[in-house]
Amino acid sequence: MRLDAKIPEGPLQDKWSVYKRTAKLVNPANRKKLQVIVIGTGLAGSSLAASLGEMGYNVSSFCFQDTPRRAHSVAAQGGVNAAKNYKNDGDSIYRMFADTLKGGDFRSREANVYRMAECSVNLIDQAVAQGVPFGREYGGYLNNRSFGGVQVSRTFYSRGQTGQQLLLGAYQALMRQVGKGTVKLFARHEMLDVVLIDGKARGVIVRNLDTGEIERHAAHAVVLATGGYGKIYFLSTLAMGCNGSAIWRAHKKGALMACPSWIQIHPTSLPQSGDYQSKLTLMSESLRNDGRIWVPQHANDPRKPNDIPEEERDYYLERRYPAFGNLAPRDISSRAAKERIDAGFGIGPLKNAVYLDFARSIREQGQEKIREKYGNLFEMYLKITGYDAYKEPMMISPSAHFSMGGLWVDYELMTTIPGLFALGEANFADHGANRLGANSLLQASVDGYFIAPYTIANYLADEVKTGKISTQHPAFQEAEDQVSNQIRQLIGIKGNRTVDDYHRSLGKILYDYCGLARTEQGLKLAIEQIGALRQDFYKHVSVPGNGDQMNSELEKAGRVADYLELGELMCYDALTRNESCGAHFREEYQTADGEAMRNDAAFQFISAWEWNGKNTTPILHKEPLIFETIKPTVRSYK
Repeated sequence: MRLDAKIPEGPLQDKWSVYKRTAKLVNPANRKKLQVIVIGTGLAGSSLAASLGEMGYNVSSFCFQDTPRRAHSVAAQGGVNAAKNYKNDGDSIYRMFADTLKGGDFRSREANVYRMAECSVNLIDQAVAQGVPFGREYGGYLNNRSFGGVQVSRTFYSRGQTGQQLLLGAYQALMRQVGKGTVKLFARHEMLDVVLIDGKARGVIVRNLDTGEIERHAAHAVVLATGGYGKIYFLSTLAMGCNGSAIWRAHKKGALMACPSWIQIHPTSLPQSGDYQSKLTLMSESLRNDGRIWVPQHANDPRKPNDIPEEERDYYLERRYPAFGNLAPRDISSRAAKERIDAGFGIGPLKNAVYLDFARSIREQGQEKIREKYGNLFEMYLKITGYDAYKEPMMISPSAHFSMGGLWVDYELMTTIPGLFALGEANFADHGANRLGANSLLQASVDGYFIAPYTIANYLADEVKTGKISTQHPAFQEAEDQVSNQIRQLIGIKGNRTVDDYHRSLGKILYDYCGLARTEQGLKLAIEQIGALRQDFYKHVSVPGNGDQMNSELEKAGRVADYLELGELMCYDALTRNESCGAHFREEYQTADGEAMRNDAAFQFISAWEWNGKNTTPILHKEPLIFETIKPTVRSYK
């Protein structure tokens, strides 16, 4: 299989302009004849559905939540990046492009990354027009702050609620189109399969989560904007409902999966406090602007943090990475925290955390200034832990967070299945092996508002003559039968082990062997253990109730069944990449001082995996990465 990224010719800074200038168009009268399905109502899904509806297409929008406002984009707290150079500190589109490419350890396409930086300039004006209440300076100008991996201030924020506020803007735009009738909204519906006719995506099979009814929906194009799969680790910063089933079902229908092992472990999560927990709480990376990270210089120090004098504290990020300090990128910061914790310097009841200290910033700026910037985050920390971070340091720990991997897409955000597009975290396109903070909201927004409306129109221009897609086509019946058979299989097992127990076991295997650090031996062991766990799942899982009614355990069982296959692919991907890059840290490939050792000669490519059937080895395809503008260098933040 040849992977064609469809990158336009010409200079890097002109590629997107050339594409828009030459893309095919659909006239307004013909748009009314075309149907588009959008799965997911987060920032990418809502913005795209609203944009397509405004353009005059017929759109069906699906989410498994009870309202689009509960999509997980609300959990992104710290900000959204844009290269507007409001601080006059040397920022530019090119610098943002270079920071993002370097932050991803030179494992992403130049063209996609530059386009994201280019589109960022317009996003802030769009959001302000929607009423997003960004933080402002005294004179009324929009304010910025820094995030990890950069040396400028380009992050726009709404205290610690940026994702929620941006999603509310997209939600208002979406509901306007629902009111106009161009978008039909299906809440509490979960996509279970993609329907292909003559090799093209022509619809989906969904389950009504309130009634259990299986439904067919047809369209000329299908868009997956369903977020990431970090919840595969069980303990993560993601909401309990987050899952990877939509993209995995598409993968099994022929959409290649790119770099699935690239999972970001966020350095600023609240630590696990016991085995009873089912998720972890994210504290915004923005806190690292004013907080200093440290551990005691003496292992197993029993003293309270305020009793440890300054000279007995190890500000290890400032010591190891003086140029960036506490704003070192997430992958580096997380590994550094794990190294200190594993060496016996961890703090807290379980010795599994490090300190994030605001004492100096409070002395220099005053408590009210810190409250103005991060007040709701401090309130959240107090409510969860019972500790006042204005008076003593926060306790933080690394936790599974964001999926850089996802469905392989070309420059048009189309998968290897014609007519099937993937947006936002559901695709692999922009972040390489590590995502810089505040680029997730950016990617989701620009994919939905500024990129996909052009690229989907370019595809739909050739679909005007297709006519209406009928759900009576045999392909819909075949897909529905497959879905129904899986439901009956899961219900019929009648085992004695809960779905959550299998999920927790899978998460532990992945965290131990395909988490912050990986080894060849550990990955081979993980593949073996996941295979055995999957076999046990289909013999002993317990799914009460039936498939003809509301059944949350059935929903979870289907998602964990997918995770058991996806987890194995993650390990295959990590095993075949004999280098360390970004979030993928193979212990066999590191420098003498413990830094990642990339191998550009052998691994400067995107791993794109093809489904090869159950209990078989997946097939690897490679998309070479060609750098014409920036030559890959050793990634250093020292």
